[in-house]
Amino acid sequence: MDYGLSIMKLKSITSAPRAAFQVCQCPSVVVVAKGRITLSFSMWHSFFSMHRIASRSGLLGRRCYSSAMKGGTSIAGVGDIIAVASGKGGVGKSTTAVNIAVALAKEFKLQVGLLDADIYGPSIPTMMNLHAKPEVNEDMKMIPVENHGVRCMSIGFLVDNDAPIVWRGPMVMSALEKMTRGVAWGDLDILVVDMPPGTGDAQLSMSQRLRLSGALIVSTPQDIALIDARRGANMFRKVQVPILGLVENMSCFKCPKCGEKSYIFGEGGAQRTAEEMDMKLLGDVPLEISIRTGSDEGNPIVISSPNSASAQAYVNVAEKVTQRLNELAEERRMGPEILL
Repeated sequence: MDYGLSIMKLKSITSAPRAAFQVCQCPSVVVVAKGRITLSFSMWHSFFSMHRIASRSGLLGRRCYSSAMKGGTSIAGVGDIIAVASGKGGVGKSTTAVNIAVALAKEFKLQVGLLDADIYGPSIPTMMNLHAKPEVNEDMKMIPVENHGVRCMSIGFLVDNDAPIVWRGPMVMSALEKMTRGVAWGDLDILVVDMPPGTGDAQLSMSQRLRLSGALIVSTPQDIALIDARRGANMFRKVQVPILGLVENMSCFKCPKCGEKSYIFGEGGAQRTAEEMDMKLLGDVPLEISIRTGSDEGNPIVISSPNSASAQAYVNVAEKVTQRLNELAEERRMGPEILL
């Protein structure tokens, strides 16, 4: 099969102005109407497959896979790229990523992007109340969908809500490549990456291919979660990504009637872990019903309840993230100069 020719044909098909990728699970033909394009799930799968094979054979040059070098590569127009990660799922990583991104945009007036790299469990579309399909510009790059002042990209925009993502590793890597460098992010101060949970191939590849300014580790106070948080922090250190700090989520529950705090998942575990791992504890976020309701409604708590304890905690973490990024930038600037 002539993959180069196939890609050229696919590009010619998708060259309509302001095209939109729409993915479904049933086989269908390409329908062009009103300057928009609908791609079937099988065609989207084929596009990633041909893109991957062409990259390996040199048909697309070195643009995609040369980024696996030590330190990774940056994205044009993007300042800092930070990873929000967790050693395991269910600790509030995506909720933290969303609220920090919105806080950076709203409270600190920064140009912010949010990349949902959790391919198998995308939640950004729901949490950001975004359900439109991304359009494509003249350069064949997807245009981020925006809400709450944050430009977002997620595989969830391209599949039905209840459609399973049954992809092997190479397909996942191709999708992540498309959603990073195949997106017209524009000028951003910070790109927040909601990483997949754990320390698998996707996490390692993202850490190596992107020039990450730092990683933010999210965990609950529970011992089992903190053990996995340590693994996550060690993974980033092995690939020489600075740790911005640790965020303790679900730190406690404050009774709305009597005000007594209950430490459901334990107390002080994150602080001890941060000290033992030589990390900074950037903040602790309590359990609040409004966090859950806001996430389900696509209205992050930093917007829906800005005066709540949780919202203030997220804003404080966002501020400390910017401070850490400035510190790391200064350290790089003051580093040893090598004269040849």
